[in-house]
Amino acid sequence: MATPHEHIVKSFDDELERINGEITRMGEMAIGQIQAAIDVLNRRDSKAAERVVINDDAIDELERIISDDVLRVLALRQPMARDLREVYAALRIAADIERIGDYAANVAKRSMVLNQSAPVAPARGMPALARLASELLADALSAYRMRDAERSENVRNRDAELDAAYTSLFRELLTYMAEDPKQITPCTHLLFMAKNIERIGDHATNIAENTWFLVHGEAMSGTRAKADKTSE
Repeated sequence: MATPHEHIVKSFDDELERINGEITRMGEMAIGQIQAAIDVLNRRDSKAAERVVINDDAIDELERIISDDVLRVLALRQPMARDLREVYAALRIAADIERIGDYAANVAKRSMVLNQSAPVAPARGMPALARLASELLADALSAYRMRDAERSENVRNRDAELDAAYTSLFRELLTYMAEDPKQITPCTHLLFMAKNIERIGDHATNIAENTWFLVHGEAMSGTRAKADKTSE
């Protein structure tokens, strides 16, 4: 017969498993939103873009559920050491995924504005940028799911690759605007969209760093490698 302590441990493990499952589902939804936002940009489909914006509510709701679950675990279980890091990381990672969903929705919103004017050539660079961001997020979520610190470190190191791609697209857009001032308005929207995607990479890196903390109980050493040269 299981002891009361064993029942408590089993109950706590079940609660953590449920929270982890919710985060996995939330992450999959966020990746889907990024891909959908770029798809509607390519197809210039404003109706589909509206659905991407509306679907962000589901990610927001799941983040609220996770927050409530984490607070309940903290109140009832009062976890310590590794268990405390588990619930702390879950709370932080859910917040990062929620912001990623917001950025994807922002891309979809601006695509609806872009559809009111003729296509702009530099928009063709957006899918590659979004693909890099999606890959970083997928790897960060995989590292969290498997509690793989080495993979999470690789995600942080690869964020510079996304920064470099963003810088390249940023400069291309500036050149296009300088050569044809009539394209300033649509290119400005593309600049904001590109920045939203670059920020997705930053939040994926946050997830990776929280995974490292969860596994090792300490922050990653050193600073993030950055290749965003848009301020220069």
